Amino acid sequence: METVKTAWTAVGNRRRLALIVLVAVPSLLAAQVMLALLPQQNGLILNGLMTALFAVLFSWISVGFWSSLAGLLVMLRGYDRFAVTGGVPERPEMSGEFRTALLFPVYNEDSRKVGEGIRTVLKSLREIGQDGHFDIFILSDSNQPDAWVAEEETWHDLCREENAFGQLFYRHRKFNLKRKSGNIADFCRRWGNDYRYMIIFDADSLMAGNTLCRMVAAMEAHPKVGILQTPPKAICSRTLLARLQQFANHLYGPIFAAGLHWWQLGDAQYWGHNAIIRVAPFIQYCQLPKLPGRGPLGGEILSHDFVESALMRRAGYGVWLAYDLEGSYEHNPPSLIDELVRDRRWCQGNLQHSRLIFTRGFFPTHRALFVNGIMSYGSAMLWFFFLIASTVSAVSSLFITPEYFPDGPSLSPDWPQYFPTWALTLLSGTLGLLLLPKLLAILLITFRGGSQAYGGFIRLNLSVLLEVAVSTFLAPVRMIFHSFFVITTLLGIKVAWNAQNRDDSGTRWGEAFRFHWWGTLLGLVWGLLMFLVNPGFFIWLSPVVVGLALSAPLSVWTSRLSLGRLATSLGLLLTKMDTEPPEVVREFQDNLAHPIAAKPFPLSLDQGFVRAVVIPRVFALHSALAKNRRRNPAWKVAALEKIINKAMECGPRALSAKEKTALLNDPESLRTLHREVWNLDGEKAALWGLKL
Repeated sequence: METVKTAWTAVGNRRRLALIVLVAVPSLLAAQVMLALLPQQNGLILNGLMTALFAVLFSWISVGFWSSLAGLLVMLRGYDRFAVTGGVPERPEMSGEFRTALLFPVYNEDSRKVGEGIRTVLKSLREIGQDGHFDIFILSDSNQPDAWVAEEETWHDLCREENAFGQLFYRHRKFNLKRKSGNIADFCRRWGNDYRYMIIFDADSLMAGNTLCRMVAAMEAHPKVGILQTPPKAICSRTLLARLQQFANHLYGPIFAAGLHWWQLGDAQYWGHNAIIRVAPFIQYCQLPKLPGRGPLGGEILSHDFVESALMRRAGYGVWLAYDLEGSYEHNPPSLIDELVRDRRWCQGNLQHSRLIFTRGFFPTHRALFVNGIMSYGSAMLWFFFLIASTVSAVSSLFITPEYFPDGPSLSPDWPQYFPTWALTLLSGTLGLLLLPKLLAILLITFRGGSQAYGGFIRLNLSVLLEVAVSTFLAPVRMIFHSFFVITTLLGIKVAWNAQNRDDSGTRWGEAFRFHWWGTLLGLVWGLLMFLVNPGFFIWLSPVVVGLALSAPLSVWTSRLSLGRLATSLGLLLTKMDTEPPEVVREFQDNLAHPIAAKPFPLSLDQGFVRAVVIPRVFALHSALAKNRRRNPAWKVAALEKIINKAMECGPRALSAKEKTALLNDPESLRTLHREVWNLDGEKAALWGLKL
């Protein structure tokens, strides 16, 4: 293994050096051209600022271009001696000497979707006869009482229906300490010593049974691999935005993932889910530090995954991206607002990594990955500043008279120089860096005869044009929000870490205008001023200001299920998930579409608290799982009695989430309420769903 390690380390260093040269040299040349094209009357400070911003942004998009080109070459070659899964058989035989834990951390999620995903994974393992090597854990951090009870019911129903008692486990944490990373750490403290590997799922993750077995086999074949990350593909997208992202993920994602592997090799990053982790070194070396200081950049680390991969690598274990491994899936946010709310959390977490860049022992590649994560949001702010500087330049050119006759003796005037060829070259080069990866993906799919999975060659190209057009108008919206996120985080404004919305109900007009009003106003004012002051510059700026001005309608339209269905009916934005869905995805969709069996109580699953009070079976289940068996002090008994009286008099809707949680945490109080509710009649009984 040491020989292989030395080989990939040396090759990786050469590849990263090549990447630096390929990015730096063109960026410097492009910056020189940009400086020459800028009007001299702007002054050295403004021109220097614009040139510096342009150079950084040009470098940023260059990394993506060269990574995609490297990925194309890797995939065309068809052989990669450093692929961790390369020597793993398609259907590996699992050893009975150890077990692997499948972890599903949940936080106020749709328990039915989570449950059907777990059911699908378990059935997929059973179909290949390998389920005996895996245990499944639902690790709940939910703090909403309805979600908590629904999870318990889902777990128990799954165990009963799939005969999975002793293989499928549920644990609910009372205190959401350190969020997801603390959830995983709690599992490691309790049960980590019982497992050699753990595979982390997200609440909306899905993986095929054979994929899980191949991941374990790859770890067994390479004892110095600490984390193996799979590139998940998007599934079950229905809204227009989700379908656009799913299309881009399937078409461009494989090339980009292969490119990341090409230059990262064993210094890759961990994305927090759809990955397998070697438990023993993770417990020993990957405990997250608490950042000193208060405020958004201090305290508990939010984006834990990048840090854990850096810690694992520092301990001498490789972190690899299994770019060639199929059978790993996830869901996309259904709307632009849901995406931006998620990005707000990720932005703060990534900016925290600025505190860790110079941590002793971290490898240079992981320091670069920290910077890359920061730039994922910082680049938007730099682009915004570049546009502001360009606006200042365009306005100042109308009010500042250029000096054609310099002071002192001169044989001729100093006329301004124009370089249209240079400007055209710079523009086409920048557009090429953005669009060529998409063209390369089309060529690769066509070369391999896979265009039929995307609706055929013509529809594939039309879908790319649609994706580019919508992305062009959404880019300014993402730009101003990401810039706002960066600025507010640096100003010390904290963010709430709430559950991610996965509902396809769509964005309402009122919600869209409340969320996007300031971006709309900015686009209208900015565009109107430029149209009146400098119409020529307005044409250049129009994609930005139009995207901002239409941000609310774009947010609504792209969240629509109807437009997603329309695109599908026209054969646009199709992927293999639509034309050739894998068995595990088909099974999940069938499970989710299966109607819920009729129940004797007309209470939906999302009424968890009421179900725990009213339905004897649910009450008994929750009481059996309750942890609080200690005798309450007098003050707490009085407080709980007050809540019970309020519930009896006004019904469950009168109780706050905190009051419901207090009752659920106390089995004796819940038993009292359960007994008293069943003695109600008339309107008060109806408040609890009882019609006696």
